[in-house]
Amino acid sequence: MPLRVGLVAGESSGDLLAAGLIEALRAREPDTVFEGVAGPQMIAAGCDRWADAETLAVMGFVEPLRHLPELLRLRRSLIRRWRESPPDVFVGVDSPDFNLGLETALKAAGIRTMHYVSPTIWAWREGRIRKIREAADCVMCLLPFEPDIYRRHGMDAVFVGHPKANTLSPDVDVAAARAALGQAEGRLVAVMPGSRASEVSRLAPVFTDAAARVAASDPDVRFITPVARPKLRPLIEAQLERHSLVDRFTLVDGRSIDVMSAADLVLLASGTAALESALLGKPTIAAYRVAWLTAQIIKTFRLMKVDRFTLPNLLAGDTLIPEFIQEEATAPAIANEVVSMLNDPDRCEGIRERFAKLHGELAQDANERAADALLRLVETGRDKQ
Repeated sequence: MPLRVGLVAGESSGDLLAAGLIEALRAREPDTVFEGVAGPQMIAAGCDRWADAETLAVMGFVEPLRHLPELLRLRRSLIRRWRESPPDVFVGVDSPDFNLGLETALKAAGIRTMHYVSPTIWAWREGRIRKIREAADCVMCLLPFEPDIYRRHGMDAVFVGHPKANTLSPDVDVAAARAALGQAEGRLVAVMPGSRASEVSRLAPVFTDAAARVAASDPDVRFITPVARPKLRPLIEAQLERHSLVDRFTLVDGRSIDVMSAADLVLLASGTAALESALLGKPTIAAYRVAWLTAQIIKTFRLMKVDRFTLPNLLAGDTLIPEFIQEEATAPAIANEVVSMLNDPDRCEGIRERFAKLHGELAQDANERAADALLRLVETGRDKQ
């Protein structure tokens, strides 16, 4: 019988991780069957899509509420379907608020379960580790310090490294990247307000206002934005028109890695893109805003356990990426930081050197290591039968 793997991934980052795992497993077990909630990368790698990964692309405390009935229906249908026809192993890729409940139900039904990408228990909501222990037989961690946390709680966890460190290099050919995007010489700032409509609606006005201030102080600086999805383009274009920046900006459909590669400096929404930018060795500034009520819940219950937000800063133990979060994410403050970094080449070179060291720590051939961990778990389950 061929190996059967159930998968649920949310958002583009989870889609990419799952696709890499699928490809590594297929190279060893060509007849493996993959099925579940999938994005375009997973589908291209050979996963049978039962539902679209974008369904899970909601976050925060307040924002998911209007999607809750749909998400609960989806989870119930997946539990029923996999209980009736169990896979050899189920892998929940990120999206912990959805996947941990699903994993718990499947594990209770005797299905081996894995969670790929540790929730940030070291940063906030640390009590979730009890729920993770109930849900997953093994956690595959992207960060080197995470497995020790799980082992202290009697859980199996393995550091696989970060797949992006294997695909992205700090040795970027900037001239070639600019030529591919039709960009001339001169100082270029990548402006990336996010991949979700909620992110773009909160950050695009701030980022374009900051860009207008930078443009006023330096007429030679140009800007480029990768538009994550077509429906986000009107939101961004409206802000460019409002700030009279249409002639200073280039909008590109997707191609965020190409855009960051071409830039001298990256201004982005804190998230996966911050790690990508660091792995490319790019001086970076990060900002983020969530819904007001979400921010108040986090503050009131003291849910945040760290004083840095972006992953490169957490890994380095230093603020290599200036962070502007919530009320601190203002156009004047961000513009001042952009100008300061553009005019301080020694600082930028020091940041690039630290990012190169970080790249080496995370480049562990993650897809292959994740495949190793999955096959070990499957064999363990078969031995117990």
